[in-house]
Amino acid sequence: MKTALTDKTIVLGVTGSIAAYKAADIASRLTKAGAKVDVVMTEAATRFISPLALRGITGRAVATDMFDLESQYTIEHISLAEAADVVVVAPATASLIAKAAAGISDDMLTLTVLATKAPIILAPAMNVNMFENSVTQENLAKLRARGFIIVDPAHGRLASGRVGTGRLADIDQIMGTIQQVLGRSGDLAGKKVVVTAGGTREPIDPVRHIGNPSSGKMGYALAEAARDRGAKVTLITAPASISPPAGMAVVPVKTALEMKQAVTKAVKGADALIMAAAVADYQPKSAARAKIKKDALALTLELVRTPDILGEVKGKFLKVGFAAESEDIVANARKKLKSKQLDIIVANDITDKKSGFGVDTNKVTLIDKKGKVEKLPLLSKREVADRILDRVVGMVGKKRGG
Repeated sequence: MKTALTDKTIVLGVTGSIAAYKAADIASRLTKAGAKVDVVMTEAATRFISPLALRGITGRAVATDMFDLESQYTIEHISLAEAADVVVVAPATASLIAKAAAGISDDMLTLTVLATKAPIILAPAMNVNMFENSVTQENLAKLRARGFIIVDPAHGRLASGRVGTGRLADIDQIMGTIQQVLGRSGDLAGKKVVVTAGGTREPIDPVRHIGNPSSGKMGYALAEAARDRGAKVTLITAPASISPPAGMAVVPVKTALEMKQAVTKAVKGADALIMAAAVADYQPKSAARAKIKKDALALTLELVRTPDILGEVKGKFLKVGFAAESEDIVANARKKLKSKQLDIIVANDITDKKSGFGVDTNKVTLIDKKGKVEKLPLLSKREVADRILDRVVGMVGKKRGG
């Protein structure tokens, strides 16, 4: 499957941080995704991880010395800088950040950073005192102002034994940022897309709720795919079993009412709303303030309908809904398409164990408002997401144009 990383040339810079070993994971993921990864290491980085290890992962030469006469990069020191689609430095030490801010190019990595016209992503990793030092913060501010993308470090236990901000950001966050940057010129560039995901939880009491087994995987795949096509994505997510993707605004909610309020706010100026969340149809009329005890032999709950988000939210944006059905799938999906005035509906058979809730695959039927029906084979949820967005791309401009 072609992704934002396929056939892209990525220069991965590695500096002398104890987190340098994590560069192997980044290099591996990028290579598996189809990218050509050229690693550039500072001399200090080679003390933490072997260039041979990274060469074995990428299958490509690793640059460490700009005066190495045997290097393929020796003749033209800026060849890496010119070939790069994006330069990623992970981990980036305080020293590398200071040199980049001052325009110093005294090794192969800083030379590449200074010479490239490609986007530059820095993922700092260092001691908390070094990160919070005013000099480091001023340098980061300078780099941000120049267009560098900074993946902020995480808070946690550091190599020194202290707890604070300075840990290399989660690899998923770094990967998501790379894909976001590479997708800037995609077919949804400049578009605003709102995606909902996860399963809402309607409280019965402080510890119990009405819910469903939605994992959030389909909605998250749609949000990632839209991001990778250049869209500005807002992901409104009810509780899910996985972490939300990087490179987008994430709005956590729990109930259907909270989701409606978030959607109403987010769709202002949006080009498309994709409602992949599994919203509970009913909620208790009133939730108990204290935990309900098991004293009674039976418990009766009075339920009322939850807000109809797709039906009630209005605007000049493309509306895509989902229909999880167990019978008469196409017929029931058509009714929902019409009643909620959708542009596209995605129907899936929840009785198929390989499709729907909690699995990585989906088998869906796409139906648009003109009556076109397209049955897709069993695909990964990311592939389904891209097939849905293929349809969105062809319709979104016309919708906004009135």
